[in-house]
Amino acid sequence: MTRYIFVTGGVVSSLGKGLAAASLASLLQARGYKVRLKKFDPYINIDPGTMNPSQHGEVFVTEDGAETDLDLGHYERFTGVSCRRTDSVSSGQIYSSVIQKERQGDYLGGTVQVVPHITNEIKSRITDGVDPDTDFVFCEIGGTIGDIEGLPFLEALRQFINENRSTSLLMHLTLVPYIAAAGELKTKPSQHSVKELLRDGIQPDILLCRCEHDLPEEARKKLALFCNIKPERVLEARDLDSIYKVPLALFNEGLDGEVLKFFHMPYEKNVDLSHWKSVVHAIENPLKAVTIGLVAKYLEVKDAYKSVIEALTHGGIANQTQVKVRWINAEDLETAENAEGLPPESLDPHLGGLDGILVPGGYGVRGVEGKIAAIRYAREKNIPFMGICLGMQLAVIESLRHKAGMPKAHSTEFGPTDVPAIALMQEWIHDDGAVKKASDQDLGGSMRLGFQACQIKPGTLAAKIYGVKSIRERHRHRYEVNKIYSEDIKKSGLYITGSGSYNDLPEIVERKDHPWFFCMQYHPEFGSRPFCPHPAFKSFISATLSTS
Repeated sequence: MTRYIFVTGGVVSSLGKGLAAASLASLLQARGYKVRLKKFDPYINIDPGTMNPSQHGEVFVTEDGAETDLDLGHYERFTGVSCRRTDSVSSGQIYSSVIQKERQGDYLGGTVQVVPHITNEIKSRITDGVDPDTDFVFCEIGGTIGDIEGLPFLEALRQFINENRSTSLLMHLTLVPYIAAAGELKTKPSQHSVKELLRDGIQPDILLCRCEHDLPEEARKKLALFCNIKPERVLEARDLDSIYKVPLALFNEGLDGEVLKFFHMPYEKNVDLSHWKSVVHAIENPLKAVTIGLVAKYLEVKDAYKSVIEALTHGGIANQTQVKVRWINAEDLETAENAEGLPPESLDPHLGGLDGILVPGGYGVRGVEGKIAAIRYAREKNIPFMGICLGMQLAVIESLRHKAGMPKAHSTEFGPTDVPAIALMQEWIHDDGAVKKASDQDLGGSMRLGFQACQIKPGTLAAKIYGVKSIRERHRHRYEVNKIYSEDIKKSGLYITGSGSYNDLPEIVERKDHPWFFCMQYHPEFGSRPFCPHPAFKSFISATLSTS
């Protein structure tokens, strides 16, 4: 029998619903249960693919090529369960589906309404793609209780819970703020949040309270009384200095036990959480420390690079090393004093003292020249360098410009160029068939997305890192290295050591005249886990230790 756990949030956004869901799922998984996690986002966009990272954070890509919310990254990192396209649902998808059905006459000419048509569509997505042997399905509802766009989802939730009362549980995450002037935690915002749910006909079963300080017993009893919840199901979710401490903290609060008791399932107090304890121990007891310069442009919201930061942490765990990230605005490297042609020392105020440099993926021309300057600095100073997606493309451009005598090398993404070293993809493989890029195609969902195969050349750094001849990694890009310039790239000292199985697309480039210079067209960060760090990040951090 499959049980459904719904996760909502109140008072303010960004409380950590995704982390709470992922942590609880990992605890149930440790008890031998099979879990799946889904995210329901009320925004009208079809998916986050065309949304600005400065507003929304990173776009996480699933193995089957869905562009999704970053919470799905948390789901995968904490449970190791690969998410699917059906695990990410938006209002845009819901309304598009209903309108398409109306146009096809599926509703037999009836008036199409939010209830029942939109709510029925939402309910169908709750069970869509769920394997029969799944024990727990988590459904996180994005946004905050009271948001107008979330009302259809709450109504669908109410209906689903009433129809499946014995197999449904609602966990509400809410803020219990600490008022310094009064010297106490305040429960009133949480009370109002639950009342908002009650107005929608929904009664929470568990209240998870996000707070800075210990939640006193008196506050728990007060919340239980006014929110109509058993006192033992009012639980604390304290602020922590690492997200990887959350599962153990929630276990100590007894969250997984209360869930199992609710469903009348067997509950044992002892459970093997040694894997989480080992991760926390590695984080708290590093033997070394390195500083990585992340040269980027979406610095308003650090979550724009969430998976990259977590993958660096995982690489640190594997090397018993604390990884410190220095955020470097790529545009700061484009100032007049750092203009083209000056020695790399001119960048010392920004890049000096780093153990490694990483240029992640991105789109648009803003900051590009600064990233190229950082890549040149890493190459000439022999600093370990990792380039991801756009970072790899700019590494190719930098090498052609400064090592192959082709100063006009650039990408057609940024405008016309006499040396199109990077060009728009015209054809690639997806879902076992060739996909051609049309010039008038919509931006959304039009990239090379999801798992793609890559063949690795023997005797290379790539072969040493992976230890296999063929890999599969997640992609998200429209532009590729122009193979016309393959010989020029090789002459510049940059070697293509990994290629796609179809059309021989360049996937990996590396330098032999450098301690560690490794770039990938794909996104390795999406496949990294705290228990199983991605080999590229593990090797990167190891290299920074060797050269620091």
